[in-house]
Order: sequence, then C-alpha cells, then structure tokens
Amino acid sequence: MTEQDSEHILAHTRDLWAGLRRERLFITGGTGFLGRWLLESFAYANRKLNLKAGITVLSRNPEAFIRQAPDLCGDPAISFCKGDARNFTFPEKDHPFIIHGAAAVSDRLNDEDPLTMFDTIVRGTGRTLDFAVQTRCRQFLFISSGAVYGKQPQEMTHTPESHMGGPDTMEPGSAYGEGKRSAELLCAIYHKRHPGIETKIARCFAVVGPHMPLNSHFAIGNFVRDAGQGGPILVKGDGTPCRSYLYAADLAIWLWTILFRARPCRPYNVGSGESLSILETANAVANSANPPMAVTVARPPVGGPPQRYVPDVSRAELELGLTSKIGLSDAISRTMVFT
Repeated sequence: MTEQDSEHILAHTRDLWAGLRRERLFITGGTGFLGRWLLESFAYANRKLNLKAGITVLSRNPEAFIRQAPDLCGDPAISFCKGDARNFTFPEKDHPFIIHGAAAVSDRLNDEDPLTMFDTIVRGTGRTLDFAVQTRCRQFLFISSGAVYGKQPQEMTHTPESHMGGPDTMEPGSAYGEGKRSAELLCAIYHKRHPGIETKIARCFAVVGPHMPLNSHFAIGNFVRDAGQGGPILVKGDGTPCRSYLYAADLAIWLWTILFRARPCRPYNVGSGESLSILETANAVANSANPPMAVTVARPPVGGPPQRYVPDVSRAELELGLTSKIGLSDAISRTMVFT
C-alpha cells in the first residue's frame, strides 16, 4: 500500500477509530488480498492516531507472511495466532472487535474440492463466532460475497440486498456461494442468541488493487498480468459478461465503516455500481499500459443478454455515506505499478 492510499483511507475513516483506542482486534484472512489491505490500513491509522491498539492475525502459516511482508509484520501492534479458522486455539486476550474473512476465493478449490471449500467457510465462521462469545466481542464483521445471490437474473442490471435469489444447491460448484449464505445465517443466529455481539455483513463484489491475485479467476487481475508481461491482453471468453470494480483502498474504507457503523444483521453490498463488460475492462487495462497494447478476444459473442455480476450499492450510499471515490482508470494505474 502506498502512502497515497494510506492517507486516502485515513482521510475517510478518521472519525471511526476512537472506539478502538487501547483495544484489540482479531482478524481471520488477514494475510489474503482483502485482509492485507485491512491490516495495513489498521497499522497506519494506529500509528498516525496513536491509538495504542493491537491486532491479532489468525494464519495457518504466519512465517510465510512475515517473510513476504517483513516491514508490516515488524509493527509491534501486530501479533499472530497460528491455526486454521475451523479449529484454532482461542487467544487469551479479549478482542472486542473481530473481522472474519478467512475463505479461499479459488475457482480451482471450489471445483476440485467443494466439500473443503464449504467446510472452511461454514465451520470456520462457527468457530470464529464461538471465539467472539468467549472473548467478549462487541462488533463482528463477516466478509461475505455477492456470490450469495447466485446467478444475476438477466433482466436485473444491479443486484440489491433484497434479492432473494441463491446459488443452485444441486451444483457442487455452488459451494463457495452457498457456504457464504450459510455463514451469514450463523451470524444472524449468534446475534439473536448473544445480542451483545453485533454481527455485520459485507457482501463483496469484484475488487481491483495491489496484492490482488494475477493468476486466478479474477479477469481484471489476469489482464494486469498480461499487460505486465508485455501483452497482448487475452479475453478468454467473448467479452460480454458485465462486472464492476471497486478499488481496494475504497474497499478498506467501506469495510471499516460497516464494522463500526452498520446495523447488525443488515447486509450491505460492497462494490462499484459502474457496470462495464469484460471486453471494456480489458481495453481499459490495455489503454493504461505504456505503450498501449492489443486485446485479443477468444471467441465472438453468441448473442443474448450478457451475464452480470454488478451490485446495487444504494443502501451503503444512503445509510452509510459510502461511495466509490477512485475511478477505474486510476485504480488500474495504481495496481499496475506493483506488477
């Protein structure tokens, strides 16, 4: 994360941090793409505002992350708990704030071992909620996904939180989305049983930014990789599906705001409402390269309405004042600096 990104996040979250002063936060998934942005932005705010707060990071392999990010992990406010979200040993200190984001966002795992995918999400959430009860947690943020809605109906341009669709339960590839749905239900059950724990739900859509996987199922990450390798940029399909992209620094602002200010058990879509096709995304990356490069599309369009994965973010905007502040062109440029 650059100083520019750190200052951007702090400028839009400065009034949120007072409740964390001299407290501890526990995070699962803190070494992944989204989690690392939260970890780095916490560390920056902690230093700048002299919060004297601490954060415990659950990781199956903290040694690997320490080698990857030695400067960040050298921060004395950061400590590690080694373990798996499904069965970790509870740390002894109280953690009034918990962010639970541990779950591999992996098409390969979802296809090859859906049982492990589902189990990691559901059992990991249950274990983390059990820890929340023991550690006297007050605010619990569950990082969910737009995958809970299943396929977006063709006539729907933007999916609202009120949409009652869901993944196909007869399709093993639904393990990720259905796991997130089940985990959300656990959050609601625990809140009802333990009202002192306010469980907050953030349904994340597509994100772009430094630290994102460049060899995964994220199309924009693949395009940034292609550009970094000198091109051409390859669109594997016909380029017609529609997505939207929230820059990771804005994502961090949204997630911190939802943790501290959102109503419990009221889901919020997290993403950009600006829809564009995969081909338009590829062209945006190509035009951000220096020099601009060619885009190759694997096959021609087959016709019919495009597949969409685009959120309606009006709830977050109206209730929490959240907007996408960094445009796609700027987001791509900031991401490409790190490739």
